[in-house]
Amino acid sequence: MASLFSSKSKAKRPSAGEGVVYAVGDIHGRADLLARMFELLEADMRKSRGPACVVFLGDYVDRGPDSAEVIDLLLLGRPEGARLRFLKGNHEAAMLSFLTDPAAGRAWLQHGGLETLASYQVSPLPSLGAAPSEVEAAGKALQQKLPQSHRAFLSGLERFVLIGDYLFAHAGVDPAKSLAGQDDRDLLWIRRRFLDDQRRWEHCVVHGHTPHDQPFADARRIGVDTGAYFSGVLTAARLEGEQVDFIAAR
Repeated sequence: MASLFSSKSKAKRPSAGEGVVYAVGDIHGRADLLARMFELLEADMRKSRGPACVVFLGDYVDRGPDSAEVIDLLLLGRPEGARLRFLKGNHEAAMLSFLTDPAAGRAWLQHGGLETLASYQVSPLPSLGAAPSEVEAAGKALQQKLPQSHRAFLSGLERFVLIGDYLFAHAGVDPAKSLAGQDDRDLLWIRRRFLDDQRRWEHCVVHGHTPHDQPFADARRIGVDTGAYFSGVLTAARLEGEQVDFIAAR
């Protein structure tokens, strides 16, 4: 079941030639919802009949049961006919840190990493209180199980995407800094300092990272994380001209 509803806020325009721009929120291991979202976006694109770009806002892995399958689906090149852009989320950053140094990156296990290890059939799974040797063994096992295509995908994720007056970033921005001054801590992790600030920034920011029951849009920001892994709702923003709509895969 899908829903499409409009924001009453006046949006900013994508750049000329982009047509419709979609921004897909945090997937978190819900391959079922991602597959449904592909269907919904492809159906909407057929009605629009113009160029389309789809920006995935990050957090593809962790928490939900099917992180490996989610990346398999993202590598299929769907929605068909769209230009695809993939952002890095804080969960991908944490997974990459664990792959590089399991001992230093073991905090990832507490935030959905165990579910991701299970999706790659790493066995035995370490407990949260596992000895360093067990964590190291899990890291080595993940390195062996992780397909090269998945490693290349994770390593090639973008920090942000700029299309016209929209800036797409996983978590948001530090409103006190220019775009050039944003670091990964801002783009991948920021919450309240961005969400609570009422100043207009140089771009309208489209983001995920902080889940809410409903998507949000005003002239300053558009938030599309609806907590897919626990709510069963994956949301995408649809941006065309000055119109902002939302599409929900359930």
